[in-house]
Amino acid sequence: MAGHSKFKNIMHRKGRQDAKRAKVFAKLGKELSVAARGGTDPDFNPRLRLAIAAAKAQNMPNDNIQRSIKRAEGDDSVIYEEVRYEGYGPGGVAVIVESLTDNRNRTASEVRAAFSKHGGTLGETGAVAFMFERVGLIVYGADKASADEMFEVALEAGAQDVESGDETHEITCEPDDFSTVRDSLEEAFGDPDDARLDWKPQNSIAVDEDTAGTLLKFLDVLEDNDDVQRVAANFDVDDNVLERLSA
Repeated sequence: MAGHSKFKNIMHRKGRQDAKRAKVFAKLGKELSVAARGGTDPDFNPRLRLAIAAAKAQNMPNDNIQRSIKRAEGDDSVIYEEVRYEGYGPGGVAVIVESLTDNRNRTASEVRAAFSKHGGTLGETGAVAFMFERVGLIVYGADKASADEMFEVALEAGAQDVESGDETHEITCEPDDFSTVRDSLEEAFGDPDDARLDWKPQNSIAVDEDTAGTLLKFLDVLEDNDDVQRVAANFDVDDNVLERLSA
């Protein structure tokens, strides 16, 4: 997403992702367990195949992946419910929060509190989803291929768009084409840095430095929540502002 992905890249360079690795693995494990309830063979379970790809993209050890999948086979395994929250954050930015929870009341209370504390408003399901497009997203480092090479392979595989920058190539496609596009790119360039279904804003809202500071703190609070799997937002922040805020 505009602004947000750039922010993630900046924070990644500063090593912040390493500090969050355990939390990231826990969330990936939860998704693997939920996906495996539809069958533990990824060849016949597209969701599990996607979850495994996402885990490998984050360098999750294979032993951890297999333990998470086996957890779904136990009679005493925790039952997680998928819940999506939508609303407006600071500056009127539209926000989608995807969660997996074993206690809907707890998660709703915590998400609502995060919105309220940072000047946002939690709405009903569908309140902002129309502002986003559901897409498959595959991310490679810029050193994996030239922009022309990445574009050619992605186009041949059936991708919708390729955005190449100084640090990454971001390839988007229709959700139904995700597996095909990802497999073709993996064959050509190896494992991606990230591969997932995502929410792509149809339009972005520019926010100033004061609003950006509050907004990024708000998004951090949401993403730090153990029940929250993914957050999408339709904002755009100047790169120089992001550098100052992440210093």
